[in-house]
Amino acid sequence: MKVIVGLGNPGDKYNGTPHNVGFEAVERLAERFGAQFSGNRKFKSLIAEARIGGERVLLVKPLTFMNLSGEAVGALLGFYKVPADDLVVVLDDVNLDTGRIRVRPKGGSGGHNGLSSVISHVGTEDFARVRMGVGRGRGSGDLVSHVLHRFAPDQRAAVEDMTERAGEAVCAVLESGIEVAMNRFNSVPADPGQV
Repeated sequence: MKVIVGLGNPGDKYNGTPHNVGFEAVERLAERFGAQFSGNRKFKSLIAEARIGGERVLLVKPLTFMNLSGEAVGALLGFYKVPADDLVVVLDDVNLDTGRIRVRPKGGSGGHNGLSSVISHVGTEDFARVRMGVGRGRGSGDLVSHVLHRFAPDQRAAVEDMTERAGEAVCAVLESGIEVAMNRFNSVPADPGQV
């Protein structure tokens, strides 16, 4: 079994924000594979089950708020005895231009608190992640404000395209392996006309 976790914050006020593109990507995967999310109190998450590449996959949206995401992920992996190398975390990245995707087999948090929490609770950095670029915002405002405010209407098309491609990147990781996914998605720049 594989576990795909999209990071985000629960609640309507966070919908459409840069910090919630991880949620959007796993929602698109659920739609694509006909899976329905349902609440799971034990794991403080919304979980949908799908089959991708012939394998059972849990699509997970932790409801713990971003900075405590690891609580849900660690509990889930522990209960199902899923090793970290069967985990893929999908998240936002302010260090990538909006629309860019970067697949990585492992690594540090890059200053992302949600990812830091997952690393802490899983006990290793050795799990795949699909990072989606959300940029640093327009102007010199602070990053917290940027990631918690909704994208501008003129950015939505690029964001929707990016979350769709992030789902495709997850499928590539599951079906073809991390190296193939990296080669396919990491070198493709965002279309500057869409951002």
